[in-house]
Amino acid sequence: MLYCAIDLHSENNVPVIINDNDNILFQRRLPNDLGTVLSALEPYRQRLEGVCVESTFNWYWLVDGLIEAGYNTSLVNTAKVKPYSGLKHTEDKYDAFWLAHLMRLGILPTGYIYPREQRALRDLLRKRRQLVNRRTIHVLSIQNQYWRNTGIKLKSNCIKRSSDYLGEFGDENIHLAMVSNYEIMQALDRQIIQIESRVKQQIKLRPEYELLLTVDGIGFILALTIMLETGEISRFKKVGNYASYCRCVESKHTSNNKKKGEGNTKNGNRYLAWAFIEAANFARRFNEKARRFHQKKLAKTNGVVATKALAVCRQRLFN
Repeated sequence: MLYCAIDLHSENNVPVIINDNDNILFQRRLPNDLGTVLSALEPYRQRLEGVCVESTFNWYWLVDGLIEAGYNTSLVNTAKVKPYSGLKHTEDKYDAFWLAHLMRLGILPTGYIYPREQRALRDLLRKRRQLVNRRTIHVLSIQNQYWRNTGIKLKSNCIKRSSDYLGEFGDENIHLAMVSNYEIMQALDRQIIQIESRVKQQIKLRPEYELLLTVDGIGFILALTIMLETGEISRFKKVGNYASYCRCVESKHTSNNKKKGEGNTKNGNRYLAWAFIEAANFARRFNEKARRFHQKKLAKTNGVVATKALAVCRQRLFN
């Protein structure tokens, strides 16, 4: 049998094909063109056990194309791959060979390939999140300018609902600065509403995710975000695995009750981390029990840990 690994970059890729004896049968730098890649693999198709692709920001086109062409395709979990330490000098061809070697041994860590049918919808909600964050920046800018010049702190809801406060300044420069923020905020609002409307037309909560709506702090759009980012919940063996994937647990190494280091705190899904933190923040604002829990944790640790502890509680209510 043959094993193929592809080291993927922004403009090119390096496929390496090896046999059962780790002999390299093919190795070449190719442009990021699906037809070129498929043509290079075609002579080896019948003997290929599988093709693994390095998980980079631009893997969609290659993985989808290989799957459509009938190849047994997997996505490499690069965060879990331990680099080969026996070489002083490494480059792309060695990286691809190492992945193919791990694949031949059956110990290559792989990741979840999100179903193509709903990937664009998931990414659309990611775009909504980006726009919401940008809108928050402009709301805070208006709040700070008003506060700085009047000594009064406007609530964010007042800033979003009315523009009356824009006419309170005689200084044209202050007025223009605040109007600029307000108009961009309004434009972002329109795009956010459009995205939400499009998403609601295309998808509904699956039965196993309807429980999310019973959790304080989680509305329909946030529930859809959690559902689409999670994918198949059955792929997580335990609640703790899911909480870890959501970046809501500590990442540290201890020995004899002393901290000896940290793991990779960025492992997991940052969009799920954001969603559950949002749920926790809403819950502690409007739910007395959640507020007391947060304050109890806050007395023992910092705000980030306390909020994440509350986020884990939101997850447990769902699971």
